[in-house]
Amino acid sequence: MHARLIHAAVAEQARTRPTAPALIDGCEHLDYATLDAASDVYAQELAAAGVRPGIVVPVLLPRSSRLAVALLAVLKCGAAYAALDRRWPQERVAHVIAALRSPVLVTDGSGPGLWSPPAASLARVAARRTTGPAPDIGPDAPAAVFFTSGTTGTPKGVLSPHRATTRLFGGPGAFADFGPGRVVLQAAPPAWDAFSMELWGPLTSGGTCVIAPGDYLLPDTLADLVAATGVDTVWLTSTVFNLFVDEDDPRRPCFAGVRQVLTGGERLSPEHVARFLTRYPETVLTNGYGPVESCVFATTHRVTAADCVRVGGVPIGTPVHGTAVHLLDGDRPAAPGDRAEICLSGHGLADGYLNAPEETAAAFPTVVLDGAPVRVYRTGDLGHLDADGVLHFHGRADRQVKISGHRIEPAEVEAAARGIPGVREAVVVPIAARSGGYERLALFYTAEEGDDPGSRAVRRALAALLPAHLVPRTVEHRAALPTTANGKLDHRSLSASL
Repeated sequence: MHARLIHAAVAEQARTRPTAPALIDGCEHLDYATLDAASDVYAQELAAAGVRPGIVVPVLLPRSSRLAVALLAVLKCGAAYAALDRRWPQERVAHVIAALRSPVLVTDGSGPGLWSPPAASLARVAARRTTGPAPDIGPDAPAAVFFTSGTTGTPKGVLSPHRATTRLFGGPGAFADFGPGRVVLQAAPPAWDAFSMELWGPLTSGGTCVIAPGDYLLPDTLADLVAATGVDTVWLTSTVFNLFVDEDDPRRPCFAGVRQVLTGGERLSPEHVARFLTRYPETVLTNGYGPVESCVFATTHRVTAADCVRVGGVPIGTPVHGTAVHLLDGDRPAAPGDRAEICLSGHGLADGYLNAPEETAAAFPTVVLDGAPVRVYRTGDLGHLDADGVLHFHGRADRQVKISGHRIEPAEVEAAARGIPGVREAVVVPIAARSGGYERLALFYTAEEGDDPGSRAVRRALAALLPAHLVPRTVEHRAALPTTANGKLDHRSLSASL
């Protein structure tokens, strides 16, 4: 087991490679010694504000070197962090902060219960370093809470331990190289578990993390960062990967110089993969699969040209270090080769859902496998293992979908819509993309008699309540929602009507 504390692994890099480049954020370049020392200063101030083991600290800062140092400081206090997305609606942010019950919110600004990183440069902050006792915690201690869509209408907080992150990097058979000489782009939103890979992958392994400017990564931006900073490792959701392949300009190829591309989140498009492999035969393309409950990736697969003509599409691969895959029919292993529910076990599993013991018990049961009790996570995804032990994905057993890498529970959007005055019934339908997977959401609603708020008003109300990826692009009023012959909602008829 390659289980370590995240901050201890970063400190080890600072001890052995103090002058090596750790973080690049625009004009600010931090070596490992400065990163480690500055986070110690932040940690002392946070500890004085009441941050200690057992607490989850909400952090509301833009993607930046200050955010990275602040998260490292929270971990050095023995606490866990919840990095929130500043683009979320204010009501959602307030709900999450209240659920965490932290004595402090890390953000810009001042006031009771707020802590803001010092305005001084990180180099000057590092110069104020003094040593203090380290909290006595181990790799099983909580490190981060990731919020994801929930069927109850409120976001679910997934409590992930240190070992779930550190198992991914530097162990035997690692799926990618994040170590010395590697330059990894950080462009994912802070609330995603993919953010952990982009940040902690290089910083626990000795590589360099480059923070992308702005909220949206574009092909030209990637080309600029490769030229300016030497970025050679990139994570892109499959939707963004397809976009970059489509927009790639032969006069200024955006992937030129990139040695590793990690993708996933949805089914890969064989057409786009084939075009990429033809243009960039020396670049390693890795397909990754994994729910946030198993932190970033549970399985990975190095993609080849042969995968583009496979029946069933590109495989999702074999387990990463410290993780096992089980295909279960109920609580029993499925027959070899049969399609069944993908269940996961090992060091990547979350502790469970924040303040939700019943949901945790249902999603993380203990089952008997080969005569021994094993704690697993039931993904709700369907798959099969081929004769070579490679996992193939076959969709969902429920309504959950992924769009642009975001996990979406239609029930959360429907619950929000039903709370809008005048809305009586609401149903969300995911719209399929031509390249596979889904490209957007559509919402159909009925109104209380004589009280239709209007499609535009419904969409505006949803935008004020939900993150952008949960807001349906299409909202339509219907006099009644169609049903099948057995009286169930006819989702297929609704999607076909668009």
